[in-house]
Amino acid sequence: MVAGNQMGNSRYNEFIFSPRYRVLRHVIFWVIDLTIWAFFWTLYHHTVWRNLVHMLIWFPVFVLYSYPLAYLVVPKVLLKGKYLWFLSIIMLWGVAGWFINISYRTFVFIPIQEAMHYDNVSVASSWPGSYLCMSTVTGIVLIIAIFKQWIIKQREWMKSQKEKITAEIQLLKAQVHPHFLFNTLNNIYSFSLEGSPKTPGLILKLSSLLSYMLYDCKADEVLLEKEAGIMKDYIDLEKERYGNKIEISWSVEGDIKDKYIAPLLMLPFLENAFKHGTSEQLDKPWLNVDISVRQNILKCKIANSKNEFVPHSQNGIGVNNAKKRLDFLYPNNHELKMSDEGNFFVVSLLIDLKSNKTQDDIVKLFVPATENVSI
Repeated sequence: MVAGNQMGNSRYNEFIFSPRYRVLRHVIFWVIDLTIWAFFWTLYHHTVWRNLVHMLIWFPVFVLYSYPLAYLVVPKVLLKGKYLWFLSIIMLWGVAGWFINISYRTFVFIPIQEAMHYDNVSVASSWPGSYLCMSTVTGIVLIIAIFKQWIIKQREWMKSQKEKITAEIQLLKAQVHPHFLFNTLNNIYSFSLEGSPKTPGLILKLSSLLSYMLYDCKADEVLLEKEAGIMKDYIDLEKERYGNKIEISWSVEGDIKDKYIAPLLMLPFLENAFKHGTSEQLDKPWLNVDISVRQNILKCKIANSKNEFVPHSQNGIGVNNAKKRLDFLYPNNHELKMSDEGNFFVVSLLIDLKSNKTQDDIVKLFVPATENVSI
């Protein structure tokens, strides 16, 4: 149903904005406009068909009187902020229109009716009526032109915002990677100095992490199952550094398969738990990680022991970046709580996995492509 609505919106926007349908749009507008006027004037005199002939005779005037304002004055005067000039032109154009109306009626409209042997040809009494048609049609064309120009400006603004947000998100990802790799490489380096036989296995895990960050994280979303696997690999790397000194609990509940999430959102909080929590504790440290999915709601809870006399940092580079990315990618659809309880620290993150939309999705939904826009 949603896909059908989006397809309908896409076709609608293509018809309204694409140069491909420019002529058809104008033809439809004038057919509707002239028909409405023909029926309107039947309330006063003549038949629908005769009034329609009258409107067709006046059609060149309608076009020549309205289009210069819509395609020259609006973009070159109004949209450039020259409001006094625009108002002056409109007033002068209105006066000129009155004389155009009289001249066209006298030298074109009346002679054509006489040549067609119409009876009841009025020379003067209908001057206000034809001028009303001219000014009303011009007003409608102006409103449409201004509205479309406003939409185009909005689309350009939305595109610039999308590019800005995309650039910021990529920057945040770029900041996460070096910070994460720095700590992981330090762990492996310490094992290599000791000549530990576990070093090749740790390098293999690091290779998997690098592959994930270099390739998988280029996507807007990744499989939640894979993201959780990367977190588990990171825990395994850290566990090797601590050995038996740390107690770790890892729990995954619910159906995490076929669920998607923005990459590297939960990992910074896990990294923070090791860096500013367990590593600074003198007694036996512990870490609990619980991940669960219920009805597309992801809950990630990370609790770690800490030195109660040392405040737990909540503003590290990785954590701050994760917060910003959550605000970008899941606005009003996530809940993050971080609590320092003295001798332990808790991070609780709730995300509505259905709510995430990439910037391309947002632009397609609300603002069609800005290229090839015509009026």
